[in-house]
Amino acid sequence: MTIKLNKRAFEHAKRLIEKGSHVFDEKDMWSEHKPSAQEENEYIKKYNFDEYGKWYLGVDTDENEDTKGRYKFPYSDFAKVHRCGVLAAENRAGQYKYNDIETAAAHLHGMIDASRNDV
Repeated sequence: MTIKLNKRAFEHAKRLIEKGSHVFDEKDMWSEHKPSAQEENEYIKKYNFDEYGKWYLGVDTDENEDTKGRYKFPYSDFAKVHRCGVLAAENRAGQYKYNDIETAAAHLHGMIDASRNDV
C-alpha cells in the first residue's frame, strides 16, 4: 500500500477555505458529518472518480483509479471543508506516519482556525 498526498485535493481544500467554504465544527463531529457510502456512490454517479478524488487528501497508488479504495483521508461533505474531517485526517495520518498528509492536514487546520479568528 503506497499512500501519498493528493496534491490536487490539498489545493482544492485550500481554495475552498480561502473563499470561506468551510465549517468550523468540533473534532468529534466527523462521524456525523462525513458522507455515507450511499452519498459517496451518488456523488460518483453524478460526477466521476476524478471529481470524487478532489475531496480526499490521500491517494493509494496501488489501487485502481476508478475505485473508492484509491482515495483516503476525506475532509469534506462534498460541499464544504469540515474542520472535524481535517482533524480526523491529521490524526490518522500522524498515527500511520503519512507525514506529507499529516502536514497538509495540519496546514488546512491552521487555515480554518485562523479564519475563525478573522471574524
